[in-house]
Amino acid sequence: MEFLKLEFLKFDSALWQRVVSLLEYDPAAPLTLATGFFLFALFVFALGYIIIKRRPNLRTWYVTLFSLYFYYKLSGLYLLLLCGVALSDYIIGRRVARRREEGKNTGGCVALSVIINLAILIYFKATGFFVGLLDNLYVDGVLNFEGVAVPAGVSFFVFQSIAYVVDISRGTIKPLKRFMDYLFLLSFFPKMFLGPLVKAKEFIPQIEAREVNVSREDFGRAITLIAGGLLKYAVIASTLGALFVNPAFKGELGDSGVVALLAIYGFTLQIYCDFSGYSDIAVGVALMMGFRLPDNFDAPYKSATITEFWRRWHISLSTWLKEYLYIALGGNRRGSFRTYINLFLTMVLGGLWHGVSICYMAWGVLHGLALALHKMWLKIIPWAKKTGAEMHPIIRFGATLITLHIVAFGWLLFASAQQKPEFGEDLTLCLDMLNRIAYNFRVEDIIPSIEASGMAIAVMYIGYVLHFLPKSYNGAIERMVTRSGFVGQWLLMVAVIWIVMQCSAMLMAETGVAAGLPMYADY
Repeated sequence: MEFLKLEFLKFDSALWQRVVSLLEYDPAAPLTLATGFFLFALFVFALGYIIIKRRPNLRTWYVTLFSLYFYYKLSGLYLLLLCGVALSDYIIGRRVARRREEGKNTGGCVALSVIINLAILIYFKATGFFVGLLDNLYVDGVLNFEGVAVPAGVSFFVFQSIAYVVDISRGTIKPLKRFMDYLFLLSFFPKMFLGPLVKAKEFIPQIEAREVNVSREDFGRAITLIAGGLLKYAVIASTLGALFVNPAFKGELGDSGVVALLAIYGFTLQIYCDFSGYSDIAVGVALMMGFRLPDNFDAPYKSATITEFWRRWHISLSTWLKEYLYIALGGNRRGSFRTYINLFLTMVLGGLWHGVSICYMAWGVLHGLALALHKMWLKIIPWAKKTGAEMHPIIRFGATLITLHIVAFGWLLFASAQQKPEFGEDLTLCLDMLNRIAYNFRVEDIIPSIEASGMAIAVMYIGYVLHFLPKSYNGAIERMVTRSGFVGQWLLMVAVIWIVMQCSAMLMAETGVAAGLPMYADY
């Protein structure tokens, strides 16, 4: 009996250690949307949320604490950075409001907030670039630097915190009275990693509302968004990245120009499915809780102009850049030439926001020039159009094709910066990919290249077809899911989760990388 007791205690100890290890942050396996742990934690959260959702104070504490825990699982002790930014701008925001009421200038307080937040962003975003620059000076062991890990979502909570203080200064919103409410605003877990960025004036009333309501239509839309988002994020993006795009950029699939071109098309779809899939899940999860986040993507590759693309791509980020950077630079208030310069500078700074590297800067320059030239085109040519909806169908088809390839070239720069973040190596990779397409593109390689990566190419084809379906199809699917009732919605989610698990197992067996791992530490 004593032996059995000792064995039981040993088993119990091992089980406890396993539970503790699951609850702790693991830098080798940070939290992702497609893991069983996240889905289980979300289920536990939902059970408690159903009970307390009609009690505003308790709801705020409950959601905030869960959000902070999710961020801890995502980034470890960088949780303290998130809380520090929240505390800093909560205090500054109240100071700005007080000075505004007293009729005093608020510029100094706003500047302090901007300096603190941008210092954080520059430290994490630019250190890698300067580390690479200094490493190139490495001689006889004199210099040896290591990069700095970027906290997940740091750009999003920094940008949102700056906007909060600026909005108080502009009189758009009043400061939140409780620190916990502001921490809720900044850390709300559905949007913490890749957005969408929410406007304080739209989200604060939802935090302060006594009740949160979810209609039958809301719930059906939420299920549709979550299911579709999981398929985009954890199946299409993961499969393309693991089986084709990453190996092609690394040269593991040969140096054929066909492979290089297909890899660019693949990354163009992958980055859309990754970001829009996550945004769909975020909007869906928030909607099930009774909170409404803005839609973040609107089939951007259907755009017939670069201006239209930025109205459809990462809409909340585009809006932030317009309202807090473009307008701050002067917008279109100082003449045409200054407008073009402001557009250009906004996009260059937007490129540097992703990271300080040659290709990120080139990506911003490309889009800045494209937007400025399109603005100039609209002014010079009387019959020029802003969007495809205003064009003849044949012209729209050609314009969409051209816009897609401009955007795809930009994504080549973006992918190069992601694949080779070391100083100068991103540009080398980009030029190598272009060189392969220009000098090693053979028509006879098309069929062998497709056959060698059959599954990834099939997924790419299906992804593009779904992307270019008429928007009415989305509404029809949403209505069908809503009418299917709880049983139908439950079966849909079970089927989607099963597909994600099968995809994850397949990718793990093929590459050692599970489905649903985020492409970037921060966007």
